Amino acid sequence: MPSNSIHSEKLSLLTVRKSLGVAFFSVLLTVHLVAQNTDRTTQIHVEQGWLAGTPGSDSSVMVFRGVPYAAPPVGALRWQAPRPPASWRGVRTADKFSPNPMQVMVNSYGPWTAEYQPQGSVSEDCLYLNIWTSAKSSKEKRPVMMYIPGGAFTGGSGDVPVYDGEHLAKKGIIVVTINYRVSVFGFLALRELTKESGNNSSGNYGLLDQVAALRWIRRNIAAFGGDPDRVTIMGQSAGAASVNYLTASPLAKGLFVQAIAESGTNGVIGPGENLKSAEENGLRFEKAMRVSSLAELRAIPAAALIDSTTNRFHFLPIVDGWFLPKSADEIFTKGEQSDVSTITGWVADEGSFMGNYGKVPAEEFREGVKRRAGGFADEVLKLYPALTEEEAAESQKAWARDMSIVSTYSWASKREKTAKTNIYTYLFVHPQPGATEARYETFHSSELPYVFDNLDKSPRPWTMKDTAIAETMSRYWVNFLTTGDPNGKGLPVWPAFKDAPEKTMELGDTTEAKEMMSKGKFELLKKLSGDGEE
Repeated sequence: MPSNSIHSEKLSLLTVRKSLGVAFFSVLLTVHLVAQNTDRTTQIHVEQGWLAGTPGSDSSVMVFRGVPYAAPPVGALRWQAPRPPASWRGVRTADKFSPNPMQVMVNSYGPWTAEYQPQGSVSEDCLYLNIWTSAKSSKEKRPVMMYIPGGAFTGGSGDVPVYDGEHLAKKGIIVVTINYRVSVFGFLALRELTKESGNNSSGNYGLLDQVAALRWIRRNIAAFGGDPDRVTIMGQSAGAASVNYLTASPLAKGLFVQAIAESGTNGVIGPGENLKSAEENGLRFEKAMRVSSLAELRAIPAAALIDSTTNRFHFLPIVDGWFLPKSADEIFTKGEQSDVSTITGWVADEGSFMGNYGKVPAEEFREGVKRRAGGFADEVLKLYPALTEEEAAESQKAWARDMSIVSTYSWASKREKTAKTNIYTYLFVHPQPGATEARYETFHSSELPYVFDNLDKSPRPWTMKDTAIAETMSRYWVNFLTTGDPNGKGLPVWPAFKDAPEKTMELGDTTEAKEMMSKGKFELLKKLSGDGEE
């Protein structure tokens, strides 16, 4: 290009700049600041180094997948308390979920179609978490939810599609889902492990993983726009049991301020034994594996250990003397738990995945009632008649639903004696539409797509009613995560347990706090649950 042409172009550019004046440079400055803000959002610095996230399906939300919160629990670290993760150089791309904890993977089971199941592969190297945030600055201090997956302590993962945190993140919450060790990797107790621990305990590694995740969140979540002083732990099924154990454990004190336990707060998923009996179970397992030392057991491939536990050995949380110095019930009774506001409840048909749900022969049901109810059997059978097979089927379902309501009441009333914070109880009663509805009704975990406002993650024939329920439930949950109280403008009032102990919030086709059964039935079932003095 001739030099005079270059000179002419420079003069033209200067003329344009002069004519645009301040406005031109304002535009440039705005573009520069937006670019800087985008960089801050996609690249976050945590203790271990820089992380690069990726946009969600809605670009206002950034997702950080597969973030290590502890060192890989492999080799010599198998069956040890979690260690801090290693640092890294450069920028770590956090765009993929990590492998799931070691477990037997299934594509679907009963009512739980693929969107309820872990995705991808399995590995012992599994201690990672995932973060959804729409915060634009580390100064925003948004409430944080750490979600603990269910899976009967034998499976589960933070990558399950119905746990996707994007929609809650758009509502102002920082959502974190975690992996933790399960089955033999999470809960094996052995005398050798107890001796080497330094805490005179073993087992409960999966629960210690959850504490490690909470500690990582406390140190790092501010970088994602979260408030480390407003962390809520939330879980369903085994995740709800975990919430109960974390609330009871002295190791988790100060790491969270609220709790949500769905279908499992007062369940029986561990701790079913103490350290001594768990060590004996571990010794039987060691012998079954034909090894005579911990070193040999640690040398066995992970897949072989999982294969050997299936249907033969069960490893669950225990009273280990360290994470749980005594049973959760004892800790709550003495008021030694973390006193945090709590939401807890059940779905209407928790046991519908079992083959005998509503199918126990009428005579067998009547005999079962007589064994359980003793001198109250005649009264119970008047309330739950079983003269025909059809009548017995409906009575079995009603009995199960009513006992879950009464068990929640019993647990809440005991908690109320030592707690100063509020507890809110619910029963979810809306069956999901589609192929599972007739057989499984309101099945265990069916509330999750509504709570996460994730109907789009599940290929079911949703209706406008489902959309409305999801909006209502997610608003209750977001309100609670934000303030410790689910109530808010435009929502039916959800009373705290202390204000209406015999009422439960019904969530579903209708949303209201109500007495779920007659007073006479309620008093009778309280006696059967061992809580007749309340």
